[in-house]
Amino acid sequence: MKGVLALDQGTTSSRAIVFDRQGRPIGAAQREFRQYYPRPGWVEHDPIEIWTSQLATARAALKKAGVRAADLAAIGITNQRETVVLWDRATGRPLHRAIVWQDRRTADRCAALKRKGFEPLVRKKTGLLLDPYFSGTKLAWLLDHIKGARAAARAGRLAFGTIDSWLIWQLTGGQLHATDASNASRTLMLNLRTGAWDDELLDILDIPRAVLPEVCDSSGVIGMSLARWLGEEIPIAGIAGDQQAALFGQLGTRPGLVKNTYGTGCFILLNTGAKPVVSRNRLLSTIAWQRGGQRTYALEGSVFVAGAAVQWLRDGLGLIRNSSDIEALALRVEDNGGVYLVPAFTGLGAPYWDPYARGALLGLTRGSTAAHVARATLESMAHQSADLLEAMQRDARVPLRELRVDGGASANDLLMRTQADLIGIPVIRPTVTETTARGAAFLAGLAVGFWKNERELARLWKAQRVFRPRADHMLVEAERARWKRAVERARGWAAVDE
Repeated sequence: MKGVLALDQGTTSSRAIVFDRQGRPIGAAQREFRQYYPRPGWVEHDPIEIWTSQLATARAALKKAGVRAADLAAIGITNQRETVVLWDRATGRPLHRAIVWQDRRTADRCAALKRKGFEPLVRKKTGLLLDPYFSGTKLAWLLDHIKGARAAARAGRLAFGTIDSWLIWQLTGGQLHATDASNASRTLMLNLRTGAWDDELLDILDIPRAVLPEVCDSSGVIGMSLARWLGEEIPIAGIAGDQQAALFGQLGTRPGLVKNTYGTGCFILLNTGAKPVVSRNRLLSTIAWQRGGQRTYALEGSVFVAGAAVQWLRDGLGLIRNSSDIEALALRVEDNGGVYLVPAFTGLGAPYWDPYARGALLGLTRGSTAAHVARATLESMAHQSADLLEAMQRDARVPLRELRVDGGASANDLLMRTQADLIGIPVIRPTVTETTARGAAFLAGLAVGFWKNERELARLWKAQRVFRPRADHMLVEAERARWKRAVERARGWAAVDE
């Protein structure tokens, strides 16, 4: 066998990468797909376009790698989490466009559940908060707003899934309706400690059990892809939500290791070992992965808008032609000139959890330029990540020694230097920054013996560059204080309009 195929289904694009035995990407393909914004704060995708784009990239990646399906040891799947698809079991057709994790349409429903006093129970059982970010209230919305959907779901005629489930269903021709423990732990419906769907939670959310997928290990063969897709049947052997996969791809397999992925959003995960940690600082407890029935847990903080703010500069404001142009534009000025961007386009995630926050551009003067806005956009990613790391440090009660980084924006040296200065610890960028896809490949490859064990994988991880903090501590403290003032200006904005 020559490699493992990773399907990396993200928020704005579908990607596929073939990894060889040294963990190197030898063939990759990517395809963007359409984003739908039917109302402010609502975000949707076409599930059929997700599937066709993912299949196209898989075929293209194999071609670029010069390998056939028969050369693949396994398929690993990693995916945008919390995004909800509801489809008909008989026809395989979606009943509605997918409701994306960024979507805030169920904010009022979450607020109503909080008023009824359910959040302490939900938090204890799931490690999550009652927030529209998660899948459960999105699924309930679909069942309530599609004519006949609730009755069909109770009768077992409908299937719910996060994107991993949708891809598994397609790859197996409808033979498997499954998810892994890491994705299931993001739905508000899984008991974090038992690893099973929880009837009390289902009752609170009014979700019929018949619509749910089977929960499987993150590493283990669950079925075979149909030969008609890639030319041969291939074991599907690894599944993990994108952020958990990135932690595994960064070899964050020991308690205390922490990573940040800079993608559409920013997501920091800290491995907490065999027991979930209850956060006192509004972070999430989540399942990192499950292998051989044994669960590893993590603390997580989520930034909803990071790279998406750069896309806004490109597509919404026209300040840059390509996302990669932002660094050169930002370097035209020595500092942000007092300009701060709070990119709360779809609310704020941890540690604020404010679905009514909205984006704010503050500190503008007549001397402000596009370069200052670009710099403020990059700094907003670093500040939001610093907010999460401050909360994580308080929860973990041990000093964080380094931050391993990945994702598209981790290639931006200015951002990485800024991040190191704001958090005061080294930021380490590995030689392979495709750690989300790599983690899915590692989970799949371990399941079929392509790699022997974690020790073998650890030898494959190497640092490409280390960014060490250099800024004056007092200046950093002043910058952090101004950022937090800016955040307060953005909070609760949509609620004021109501």
